Amino acid sequence: MSQAEPTVEFNGDFSEPGATARPWAEVAELLSSSEMFWLSTVRGDGRPHVVPLPTVWLDGVLHFATGPGEQKAVNLRSNSHCVLSTGANHFREGLDVVVEGDAVRVTDRSRLEQLAVLWKSKLDWTYEVTDDAFRDEDGPSGDILVFAVVPAKILAFGKSPYSQTRYRYGN
Repeated sequence: MSQAEPTVEFNGDFSEPGATARPWAEVAELLSSSEMFWLSTVRGDGRPHVVPLPTVWLDGVLHFATGPGEQKAVNLRSNSHCVLSTGANHFREGLDVVVEGDAVRVTDRSRLEQLAVLWKSKLDWTYEVTDDAFRDEDGPSGDILVFAVVPAKILAFGKSPYSQTRYRYGN
């Protein structure tokens, strides 16, 4: 699932004079180190659904876990398009990043094992790996679905100076 580095497109129209594109390495580091993201999905009737949740970044892909009956999982069954965002809640400093893509279930056991190790090392969250999902020894019974979001587009919003950079894969 890993991807090559994206094409960088600096948008001077939405940036302060003298601002430059944020380096991809800085954006990738934020994607890797951020513990919490906001996941935006769309309900069947078109209303948005937004929740905070932990993620892990592996091989250029964001991953998250959820119960099959949770609203986000229900939404993704009918519409896989989603947005994940993270950053700083400061006006004049930091970097905000928005990842657009489609959420796809991860069912490959070896990939799930890699992800379980990352969840443990990054968040001290222990997941047991089943044939095609996670189980939380301390949580509710039943499977926990794991999703991968391969970025179609990533936007980075720098502050001080304000800048907007798009990182695009493929087309």
